[in-house]
Order: sequence, then structure tokens, then C-alpha cells
Amino acid sequence: MANNDVQHLLDMLYEMIDGAKNAPLTSDKCILNRDEALDLLDEIRAQLPVELSRAQELIRAKEDYVKAAKRDVERMMQQAEQDAKNKVSETEVLGIAREKSHEIIKKAEDRSREMYRVANEYTEDALRRTEEAIPRALPRRLCRADAEAPRGAGTVSRKADAKRIKFCQK
Repeated sequence: MANNDVQHLLDMLYEMIDGAKNAPLTSDKCILNRDEALDLLDEIRAQLPVELSRAQELIRAKEDYVKAAKRDVERMMQQAEQDAKNKVSETEVLGIAREKSHEIIKKAEDRSREMYRVANEYTEDALRRTEEAIPRALPRRLCRADAEAPRGAGTVSRKADAKRIKFCQK
């Protein structure tokens, strides 16, 4: 309302000057009622500090609002940046975890293949040794059994007994 008051007072002063009579022999000077003009100027002067303080309050309020908005924007930007870093970090961690899991699986598969190979080698070696030991152990066993059995008992001929004895002596 004070803004309208000052504006109204300025309009009145303008009309007063515009409607004033020209001074004799000049076109750029006029004759005014001094008291009326000074009264208007006094009222304007009285209203201006109020208007100026309101304008300053509005400017401060605008500046505070802008500062708060900037702080909010900065906070939101920092939060968005942190969220992006977290996402990148999570993605990196997941990638590293995947790589590590692939490495662990590959090592486990390699170890499994190696254990399978070693077990096969061991089994083949044990089987080979067993196969080699059987012929050596079996004739002794047969020879002991033959030595304890009476000659000619359970054999077809003396010739077969002779072959067995010869075999057992080897």
C-alpha cells in the first residue's frame, strides 16, 4: 500500500509540475506553489524509508530464498553424486566378485581334474602292480598246495605233475 502511496504522491508532484504555468519569457521554467510542492516532497521523503526498507527486506528475502535453493540444489547434487558412486562401487564390487568366483570355480575344476588324473594314475599303477604280483604269488600258492597234495592225486598224469613241479621250482 505504501508503494501505491509513494507512487500516488509522485504522480501528484508530476501533475503539479506539468500543470504549472510557465515563467514569463521562458519555456523551461514554471511557477509552482512552493508550500504544496514541499509538502508533497516531505510526504514522499517520509514514505521512502518505509518503501526502501520494504524493498531491502524483499531483496534479503529473495537472496535468502536463492541461497536456500542453492544449498538444496547442492545437497541434491551431492546426494545424486554419492548415489552414483555407490552404484558404480556396487557394480565394481559385483564385477570383482564375479571375477573372483570364476577364478575359484576354475581353480576348483582344475584341481578336480588334477585329483582325477592322480587318482587314475594311482589306480592304474596299483592295478599294474597287482597284475604283476598275482602271477608271482599264484604259482607259489599253487606250488604249496601241490606240495602238500600226494603225487598223482587229482592229476591226469605224471607228466602234468612233472610240469607243475618244474613250474613251482622257477
